[in-house]
Formats: sequence, structure tokens, C-alpha cells
Amino acid sequence: MKIERVEWDGSGARRLAARLRSLAPRREEVAGAVGEIVRSVRDRGDEALREISAELGEQAPDSWRVDPEAIEAAPGLLDPEVREAMRVAGRNIASVARAELEALRRPAALELPEGQLVEVRADPVLAAGVYAPGGRAPYASSVLMCCIPARVAGVARIAVASPAGARGRPSAPVLAACAAAGVDEVYAIGGAQAIAAFAYGTESIEPVDLIAGPGNRYVAEAKRQASGAVGIDGIAGPTELMVVADGTAVPERIALDLCAQAEHGEDGLLVAASPDVALLDRLEELVEELAAERPTVAPAPLGLVATTGIEASLTLADAVAPEHLELAYDGADEAAARGRVAGCVFVGRGGGAAFGDYVAGSNHVLPTGGAARFGGPLGPGSFRRRTSIVSLSRRAASNLAPYVDALAGLEGFPVHGESAAARGGG
Repeated sequence: MKIERVEWDGSGARRLAARLRSLAPRREEVAGAVGEIVRSVRDRGDEALREISAELGEQAPDSWRVDPEAIEAAPGLLDPEVREAMRVAGRNIASVARAELEALRRPAALELPEGQLVEVRADPVLAAGVYAPGGRAPYASSVLMCCIPARVAGVARIAVASPAGARGRPSAPVLAACAAAGVDEVYAIGGAQAIAAFAYGTESIEPVDLIAGPGNRYVAEAKRQASGAVGIDGIAGPTELMVVADGTAVPERIALDLCAQAEHGEDGLLVAASPDVALLDRLEELVEELAAERPTVAPAPLGLVATTGIEASLTLADAVAPEHLELAYDGADEAAARGRVAGCVFVGRGGGAAFGDYVAGSNHVLPTGGAARFGGPLGPGSFRRRTSIVSLSRRAASNLAPYVDALAGLEGFPVHGESAAARGGG
């Protein structure tokens, strides 16, 4: 790993957070290349997809869409223990999603003093596109994390895009996860071009209303550039993990947690903050040893920050606003977790981010790049659009019209006032 040691005096948390974030490759570095891909697919559709595949040295399939029979058969290609793990993950993800949806369904209708009734309701988007990465590994878990909440939300059409493997279609685990989630519209296409195809449509791919799912910085930048033409769940990826720990933490566990997240690639960000310098020294040794012995661990950047205390460490964590945050210090509990700025916070003796990545039931599609300051985990609410419904009787219109006239006159829009008066008149 690319390790940087920092001694922090507790001042300028945001400046240090920006410095730590600069250790990871910046998404903006690929903006130009991604822009060319997005424009090409938007303007030339399937022809552009085939050209991009050729440029990448990939064999474009005869049809981008995977045969639904191959999806249906995919679970039978997996080992029984993998199928059972998918079942447990799917059950837990669905349980959490249904609980969230129930909270979203609480009625929000109010009759106001002038007599008007205002209701805010949420309905599912009509079509959602899900991106499942497939570069370093088949991300079957991302299929479950995205498609199950979309299904719980009531989305009628769910389509998945994932890079093609050696057989010209996504891996069997990805297809099996699609089958488990009840999705039979799958496209063998990856990268920024898949995002563009979902956003703008091609001759063979119908556009969607919203795109969800994690990805590398090319995928994340494509989602950013396409937003507006299509809804996005947020900018999810590359992965991030920050650990706040003290001398009571078990360094071997934390080192494994950091290396586990580094398996996602070298574009992510890893940080450990602690007032215990001996712990940081041990983490540096362990991480280097583990990474050297495990070829799946990529050379991701790791910041080891010596702080003046746990409170300072937590202040820094809030400034970084990481995707995953582990609290591994004496006294860390749910109360401490509730006030934190992070996509997902892990507490308890078993509180490792790997559980959230797969089977805990929380969603692993989380805000990155500091977006946890204003965003949150993917869930059914991500796939629902909000609509205001205003019911005005003649009495309500008559009561409100003078206020419309006063405010519209202030802004120089007298016809607004006339329009309101006409509705409230006899």
C-alpha cells in the first residue's frame, strides 16, 4: 500500500481531510475521456458501443442483452454455499428495505388555515438501471444491493448492466444474483459507456429514469456527467474506509479491514486515526505484511494519522465524511455512531465493514468523495420520486389570492396576481 504518516495537532480538520482525499486518484482526471464516451454513445448509440469495445480490445456480443434463459439457469452453476449466502443476503437486504419503505409511506397530507389541502407523495420511478462492476471481481452483491430495494420500492422495469466475461456475457454469479432479484433484463456492457446507454438509450437499449450502483472513477464520472438527463442515486465509488481507534483496539483486525477494502482497487481511500502512536506503528507493519502475502490487495493509499485524542479523531472523521467508518475505541457504541458524518458506521466487537459489504442487511452502495455530508445509503427511497398535490377549493383560492397578488406584485409578475384572483372569484 501507499502509506502516508501524519501527525495532527487538531486544527484545520477540513484542510487535513482534503489532504487525505488527495492521496487517492481524482475523478476529475478522467472527466475528458469519460465525456468523449458519453457524447459518442448519446449521439451514435449501438455503433459507438461497438467502436468502444473494439478500442478496449473486447469482443462485442451479437446482442448486448443477455438471453433470459441464461439468467434463469445461472443459480445452478454456483456452489450450494454461495447460493445460501445470496439467500441470506437477499433476505436481510429486503427486510431493511421494507422497513425503510414503511417509514416512507407515512402520509404527508395537511389542510392549511386558508382551506387548501397539500399532500406530498412518493411513487416509484418507472424504470431503473443498475450498474454492477465486473473488473477485478464479479459484483453479485451489488446486484442484490441495488435490485432488491428497487423491487421493494415498486419499480416496474429494472435493467442491469455488467461487463462481459470470457463467454461474452456477465459472470454466472452476477446473472444468478439477477435471477435471485427477479431481474431478466441484463446487458453485457460495462464502464462509462454502460452509464451513457442507460441515460440516453441506444437502438437496442431503452433509456431508464434513474441509474444506481457503484463503480470505478470512470463510472462515477459518467454518472455525474449524465445526471440531469437521468436521475442518479449519487456518486458511489471508489471505496473508502476510515477507522477511529485507540489502544484497546485489536490491530490485526483493523489491518484486515483496511486490506479488505483495498481489494476493491487502488483508487480508494483508507485512513486510520488514533491518539495511540504504537497502534499506528503496528498497523503500518501489519498492513504491509498482509498486502505482501495477499495478491488481491491493491496498492491503495493509506493515511495513518496520529491525533491528540479520540474526540479529535472523530472531528477529523466527520470532516472526511467517509463511505465506511469503523469506531474501534473503548466506549464506542450506537450513541456515538448516531452523530457521525459517514455513509455507514460500524460499532461493536464484530463491527467490520465487510459485513456491510455483503450480508448485514445495510446497503453497500454508499456516498463517497465526501458526499456523506449530504447523502446516504441506497434504499427504496432512492427509487421513488416525490410529487406535491395541491387541492384548492374556491374558498381556499379566494383566501389565498390577495397574498399571491401581494407577492407577485413585489416580484413584478402582475399576471400571477390576476390568475389567482380569477380562481378565487365568483
